[in-house]
Amino acid sequence: MTQPPKFTTLGCRLNAYETEAMKELSAQAGVENAVVVNTCAVTAEAVRKARQEIRKLRRDNPDATLIVTGCAAQTEPATFSSMDEVDMVIGNTEKMQADTWQRMAKGPDFIGDAEKVQVDDIMSVTETAGHLIDGFGTRSRAYVQVQNGCDHRCTFCIIPYGRGNSRSVAAGVVVDQIKRLVDRGYNEVVLTGVDLTSWGADLPGEPRLGDLVMRILRLVPDLPRLRISSIDSIEADENLMQAIATEPRLMPHLHLSLQSGDDMILKRMKRRHLRDDAIAFCQEARKLRPDMTFGADIIAGFPTETDAMFDNSLKLVTDCDLTWLHVFPYSKREGTPAARIPDQVNGNIIKARAAKLRAAGDAQVQQHLAAQVGLTHQVLLENPHMGRTAQFTEVSFDSPQVEGQIVEAQITGIKGAQLVA
Repeated sequence: MTQPPKFTTLGCRLNAYETEAMKELSAQAGVENAVVVNTCAVTAEAVRKARQEIRKLRRDNPDATLIVTGCAAQTEPATFSSMDEVDMVIGNTEKMQADTWQRMAKGPDFIGDAEKVQVDDIMSVTETAGHLIDGFGTRSRAYVQVQNGCDHRCTFCIIPYGRGNSRSVAAGVVVDQIKRLVDRGYNEVVLTGVDLTSWGADLPGEPRLGDLVMRILRLVPDLPRLRISSIDSIEADENLMQAIATEPRLMPHLHLSLQSGDDMILKRMKRRHLRDDAIAFCQEARKLRPDMTFGADIIAGFPTETDAMFDNSLKLVTDCDLTWLHVFPYSKREGTPAARIPDQVNGNIIKARAAKLRAAGDAQVQQHLAAQVGLTHQVLLENPHMGRTAQFTEVSFDSPQVEGQIVEAQITGIKGAQLVA
């Protein structure tokens, strides 16, 4: 009996977005009896989990064609093509092309005759990113990919080799898509990308992310909420700061790619900001928008990190008043400059430092939650019993609400890491 492909997504929100694109492409092509694993390469652990998931999926689907794609497939095609469980490995560019899926739809005969590895040089890709997915996400929130790839070469990061150089989706295309999403009833749109603040550098006139944000809010007046995913704070432009100050429909929550709070480690990471730059940005953004909250990515245990250097990262949590932390224990990625640094930090020390950062983050969350009790928030309902404030804080409701709607709710208490309304 034939059945549509099954998809498994590992890693980031952009991968999840692209899985939705592959579902559409494979359905249009008529692909059947396939299992597709969209992998992540951000850490060595992510690659290990991908291999583990592939073995499990093969056991559960012994007769299906098993296809591996995503960033780990792009950066380590030989790792996956050498697995007996895998029938085909396709790259990040190939997975978004209709003809890839049309060829696959020809079935086992094509798979048998085709090259097992179909992964081109992603650094040669220059066209605009973007298969457009109208409405990926929950029924309340849609994600719009406006950028892909990264031109920077942080010493710990393998992602540019999985995603290629930065490519932007033209502003007009983005605005048209968001108009369609609003017409379909979405009350919030999230702009996503690999290096979002580099948006526009490859477009005529070299517009900046702030220009895109202002244009969306001006040309889509019926959009209630616009949200930005992770940004590099050192690249925040004047119009983005203006939007933070003057546009209430731009949500007061920014996730920052900080990585460390120590200047020497930041230099060894080849980051473009220093500790004081991060603090100054957070202070400025909060001055412009007093209800602003910040999330941040921080790496624990980067090579050469001493206790004193780590303490600078730990203090950054309170110095920047960060609320939502994504803590990454440093993981050696072969092929990156950081992997060749001789002074690697002991694994047990890395785990202990990551735990301290997470505890600091948990304390910040509780402090943020306590400050909300008694306040009234506009909450976007993700399901009948849970929604999020403009600052992305979860709110639970005892009585069912209408999914997808924005409701005014008074905060009465705290339950775990959620507010109660």
